[in-house]
Amino acid sequence: MAPAGARRTRRAVRFAPPAENWWWDRLAPSGSGYHLLQSDSMLLVIPGPGPARPRGQRRAARRAKRLRPPGSRAAETKAKPGASPAPAPAPAPAPQQVPDPGWGDRIPLEILLQIFGLLVVDGPMPFLGRAARVCRRWHEAASHPVLWHTLTLSPPLAGRRAKSGAKAEKKLLASLQWLMPNRFSQLQRLTLIHWKSQVHSVLKLVSEFCPRLAFLRLSDCHGVTPDTLIMLARACPQLHSLDLQHSMVESTAVVSFLEEAGPRMRKLWLTYGSQTTAILGALLGSCPQLQVLEVSTGINDNHTALQLPVEALQRGCPRLQVLRLLNLMWLPKPSGRAVTPGPGFPSLEELCLASSTCNFVTNEVLDRLLHGSPNLRLLDLRGCLRVTPAGLCELPCQELEELHLGLYGMSDRLTLAKEGSPLLTQKWGHTLRELDLCGQGFSEKDLEQALAAFSGTSVGSHLALCSLNLRGTRVTPSTVSSVISNCPGLRYLNLESCRCLPRGLKRAYRGPEEIRWCLEQLLTSLPAPS
Repeated sequence: MAPAGARRTRRAVRFAPPAENWWWDRLAPSGSGYHLLQSDSMLLVIPGPGPARPRGQRRAARRAKRLRPPGSRAAETKAKPGASPAPAPAPAPAPQQVPDPGWGDRIPLEILLQIFGLLVVDGPMPFLGRAARVCRRWHEAASHPVLWHTLTLSPPLAGRRAKSGAKAEKKLLASLQWLMPNRFSQLQRLTLIHWKSQVHSVLKLVSEFCPRLAFLRLSDCHGVTPDTLIMLARACPQLHSLDLQHSMVESTAVVSFLEEAGPRMRKLWLTYGSQTTAILGALLGSCPQLQVLEVSTGINDNHTALQLPVEALQRGCPRLQVLRLLNLMWLPKPSGRAVTPGPGFPSLEELCLASSTCNFVTNEVLDRLLHGSPNLRLLDLRGCLRVTPAGLCELPCQELEELHLGLYGMSDRLTLAKEGSPLLTQKWGHTLRELDLCGQGFSEKDLEQALAAFSGTSVGSHLALCSLNLRGTRVTPSTVSSVISNCPGLRYLNLESCRCLPRGLKRAYRGPEEIRWCLEQLLTSLPAPS
């Protein structure tokens, strides 16, 4: 009977001397996994089965052997029987686990600034305050002064008790003492709202740390002195736009500011008061670059008429592009017995004389303003009762895009013209995008002839009619359906209080779907042709 383990050592005994000179001596399992085959003259070490492994490990080893690629088995078959196995390659050092900084840190700072710049067009807050908390790279980008170019400051307790409002202004001012030099060194647009006591201190900080300021708006602010505006005009050489509407500002402060910064002023907004005439006098002689001038009284009625020096304004501000006299009672200043025509406004593109009350604007006054304005695009004459379609046709502008002739809340007490609307659409029907005839007394036939001019506009043209206000007029269902059919670009249609329309359709329509529904209803309500 063969001794135990003879089958395991058959390969080793094949190269040994005669078997009778050998005897077995198996070592106890010690973790080495070897057997000793010993004789009188030598010692042969034979690999053994090694220590017993758990059943789970043996099963995993068999599964790995079955799943080996075919190339590895062929290499084992071709290997020499007596060759020792190649040493296993040293395991590669495990890479150090470095925390992933995230995609935000991989974006270059210049690209991040451009992305943030698209999100802060209307102001840096609250976006930049939140973006600064994301990571260090975002904090660096959000803190860049180039993004803090627009700022609106309003005390949080404005409108409450005076003591609380003053305390809130001082608290905000303390924060600005650090923000101005660190964030707003490239500030361009500043708006202050509801400041009552600390306007001078805020503007002093602006004059010290914001040399690039170009636009300043003071809304419902008090305590603006001449020294404050002069200091700002000298410290900010790029300041060219000033909005002082609805603020308590001394007229001497505005006059002093215009004397200092007038040659570079481009835009000016004023609220009409007792000293507006003095401000206009300083404006005429020192602002040759002025492009926008607006004087308004808000929603309050004004019973004192302003005498506007039309010809002097044309000579003093030859580059004026926008002139707005909103809700203002005014009349042109007389210039002697014979009125010498002025040079006009050759660059004027917008004239707004809208008023909620009767004014003194007539065809003659309109001719004095616009006889030299061929590039006019917008004409707003809401409330100007004395202007007629025949007078409008005499204007030199040929490409008017917006015409507003609405009469709101005053047409019931007046005798209005019943003819003349076709003159307007025949002249500007090919360019008009917005037309407002609210409250006008034109007859049904007159409106039908006027609105028929829009049938010749090209389909899909960017100048096609897109807004039409016929509120309170005598427009008929057939005329409205014809306008909708011939104006595919129409997006707003107001038919409120139109007495000739059937019930249920007298309302405002917004969007193509509502206007299309209105057309369907009108077509079903029209009588069948005989």
